[in-house]
Amino acid sequence: MKVEIVEWHAFSTWHWDIPGTGYEDELCGICRVSFDGTCPNCKYPGDGCPIVLGLGCSHNFHLHCIMKWLEQDTSKGLCPMCRQIFLFKEGTFGAEDGKKLQRLVDGHKATRERGPNESDQEFEAFDGQQVE
Repeated sequence: MKVEIVEWHAFSTWHWDIPGTGYEDELCGICRVSFDGTCPNCKYPGDGCPIVLGLGCSHNFHLHCIMKWLEQDTSKGLCPMCRQIFLFKEGTFGAEDGKKLQRLVDGHKATRERGPNESDQEFEAFDGQQVE
């Protein structure tokens, strides 16, 4: 018996494989889109939109999402989910993107080390006396 294939339609799926990370988050903590999908800045999923793995806090984000977050002065270089100082595992994305991300993290680190100035003070110190 011979079989002749007249027409064939193929499809495939993919999933990020990050061994040894204990990665259980399936959604980006910022845009809330699946890591297997794309962040709001990308057209196609994959290597163009890699995952950034948090080092200290273990929260994970799309590269473009965390870069956009860290570009804001109000982020203060902190993780958007737990407010710890954001550090990332290197080597999970390209060298060029790694340099950009490192510059953002270092810029916030320098700001923190400078300490607060008078314009950063939101409230005056309370000296224990009541104001009438």
